Amino acid sequence: MTFKPHGQHLISGQWVAGRNTSISSPATGPSFQFFVAGVEEINAAVQAAEDAFWSYGYVSCEKRAIFLNTIADEIEARATIITQIGCAETGLPEARLNGERGRTTGQLRLFADHILQSDYLDRRHDVALPDRQPMPRTELNMIQRPIGPVAVFGASNFPLAFSTAGGDTAAALAAGCPVVVKAHGAHPGTSEIVAEAVLAAISKCNIHVGVFSLIQGGDSREVGAQLVKHPLVKAVGFTGSHVGGRALFDLCAARPEPIPFFGELGSINPMFIFDGAMANRGSSIAEGWAGSLTMGAGQFCTNPGVVVVLEGGDAEQFSQTANDALTKTPAQTMLTDGIATAYRAGQERMAETSGVQQVMSSTYEERKASPFLYRTTAQNWLSNAALMEEVFGPLGIIVTAQNLEEMRAVALSLPGQLTCTLHIDEEDTEAATGFMPILERKAGRVLANSFPTGVEVSDTMVHGGPYPATTNFGATSVGTLSIRRFLRPVCFQNIPHALLPQDLR
Repeated sequence: MTFKPHGQHLISGQWVAGRNTSISSPATGPSFQFFVAGVEEINAAVQAAEDAFWSYGYVSCEKRAIFLNTIADEIEARATIITQIGCAETGLPEARLNGERGRTTGQLRLFADHILQSDYLDRRHDVALPDRQPMPRTELNMIQRPIGPVAVFGASNFPLAFSTAGGDTAAALAAGCPVVVKAHGAHPGTSEIVAEAVLAAISKCNIHVGVFSLIQGGDSREVGAQLVKHPLVKAVGFTGSHVGGRALFDLCAARPEPIPFFGELGSINPMFIFDGAMANRGSSIAEGWAGSLTMGAGQFCTNPGVVVVLEGGDAEQFSQTANDALTKTPAQTMLTDGIATAYRAGQERMAETSGVQQVMSSTYEERKASPFLYRTTAQNWLSNAALMEEVFGPLGIIVTAQNLEEMRAVALSLPGQLTCTLHIDEEDTEAATGFMPILERKAGRVLANSFPTGVEVSDTMVHGGPYPATTNFGATSVGTLSIRRFLRPVCFQNIPHALLPQDLR
């Protein structure tokens, strides 16, 4: 069966058209027409979310958990068609889409289990002390409450796990917040079929139809701008480019009522290789780095684009091994024409940067990307902030330091990162100890002897970090802690128990 999208928006449980349209640009197969949301559709979707909040924000954790599990069931029921349209639109291989679908449904089920445990409510209780001197105290109760409608932006590089029913949507719905999703223009058909799964779950669970809406926007930035400026939207979840994310962040801050913008904007994810590890297993680290660097055509926000090593013979062998491994990597289709163009521009910028040596070059082939490898010195790195900018794709740079102090200076120079990695053996422990306080301040996740691509969805995972990796250093967009983004603490003072939220009674 071949899926042909209808291209409409899902608003208040109905598929609706609009006035303007755009044409999709799939990696393979035919293009389709999709409606582009205007002010009327955006207002209707957000108003429906606000209407839904008055019931959905106050239903039991049990009912929300059933809803989340039902969404997962409905996504799995559409597995074949989701993979079909997802592969056509993005160029991602079938195995990748199948794995990502499992991660998406796993996130939904994880949040269902999480809210049933009730720990996320952070309930606190101070008993009344009517006889306390010099001043009595009334009874106090505190609990985390949902904030209201949330806008979620689909990500280009994860058409399922970070998009329509991905992590941001799962966390918001688990918290009790209705969601309005702006589908990414790179995979509008995939977004549509996932939205159909959510709609089916809404019907089966008898949930207010405004709890979830999907609006298509194509490549229009105005749709996103209008959505985040809507006065009923109370928070935004975003995964994407620094330029686009920062523009939306500024709009959120400039509103008459500023709202939190939880944006994940990218990272170069540096790896630091110490002498012992380099001497004992430098070749295997180089091969592993090449595999991580080129995974998914390098289109992961945790792609380890920078390796910092100490100069010497082992560093030369590391560079040669990485070069050999990358040379064997075939060209891969990138997610969009725009991403392919940006990758080429980043590669050309790197090649033209003073003090940068090209180790390995490749040729371009339309929307396909091949790896590039560069080298520079720590001194040149420290004098050129442009080298710290992310190149989204399979491009790596090796930074050679003369000694540990230079390597430490490179670590100190880093802007905020999603991840930082140490490759160490036992004899490196003393040298690496001095790096830990630095890397802890720079990144949301610090790794040893592994590669950052691949983000475990779990209670302990942090997928976040200081700016510019994200716009909110205290949050994560992966793992159960991400639910806290869409909750706020409310204290109830001397309120009769019959009037307290159900979760406090």
